[in-house]
Amino acid sequence: MSGFRTTFAAIAGLLFAVQAQAADPCADHIPQPKPQNVGRDIVGQDMDTIQDQGHMLFAVYEDHAPYSWEEAGKPRGVDVDIARIIAQDLGVEARFNFIAAGENLEADLRNNIWKGALIGGRISNVMMRVPYDSAFKCRVEQVVFTGQYAAESIAIAYDKQSYPEEKPVPAYFRFDPVAVENDSISDFYLSSFAGGQLAGKMQRFPDMAGAMQALNDGTTKAAMGPLGQLEFGLGGNAAVHQPPLAGFAVSKWTLGVAVNFSYRPLSYAVDDAVNYALQDGRIADVYESYGLTFQPPKR
Repeated sequence: MSGFRTTFAAIAGLLFAVQAQAADPCADHIPQPKPQNVGRDIVGQDMDTIQDQGHMLFAVYEDHAPYSWEEAGKPRGVDVDIARIIAQDLGVEARFNFIAAGENLEADLRNNIWKGALIGGRISNVMMRVPYDSAFKCRVEQVVFTGQYAAESIAIAYDKQSYPEEKPVPAYFRFDPVAVENDSISDFYLSSFAGGQLAGKMQRFPDMAGAMQALNDGTTKAAMGPLGQLEFGLGGNAAVHQPPLAGFAVSKWTLGVAVNFSYRPLSYAVDDAVNYALQDGRIADVYESYGLTFQPPKR
């Protein structure tokens, strides 16, 4: 199963659940069991150990450009560079564990931050690109959600020759083909838009890279997905915009990091490092270096 698909399917479930939340996001939550009698090598490492060994491990999603991927054996991407900023501020080296997305975000956190996979895998000190949600935070008590470093939002990329005057909105896709990542937030939204009237024109791809390639090849007239991935894949004949999206529960969300609940001093240090990098513009510079629009987090 594609890492792109499962990652954004997990985020979709989290975001669309927002509209069902009560005024108190922690009301009626059922906490998961905290790990008991687990060795330190399994659940992570504290600040002293990290600084003594001189490096820390970050979990990042594999094949997830422009956020995290490997090129000629070297880690690249927005999340990789931000992780390096965090590690540098803590005085250690950043190392990376490229992970495949699980069935949902809770599984990713369990397997990579607080418990570990049943077979293989390894626990990381910090997990990048974690969508922040107050109700989800209540349910997953084994994890500290901190270091909110950016926001992500949904946008539409389009062929400029096909839309020389008016930029496309979802209603256009009753007649014009539009590419989406399979099982993504955009897929869910367009599939339900106008009672399913767009279904015949939707083209689904395993990842957003494929959707953007179809747009650049002229196979489709538009693509809908996260702004960063659209901007990264834009060809010379395409542009991107963000129209109002009627009925979209949450079309913009905050991204942060996750740290094991047992190591709060580490989470405080990571949050401080992110805050400093936001204030002095280093995180914005990372986005700019990949040709992306930096969207500040709602902190």
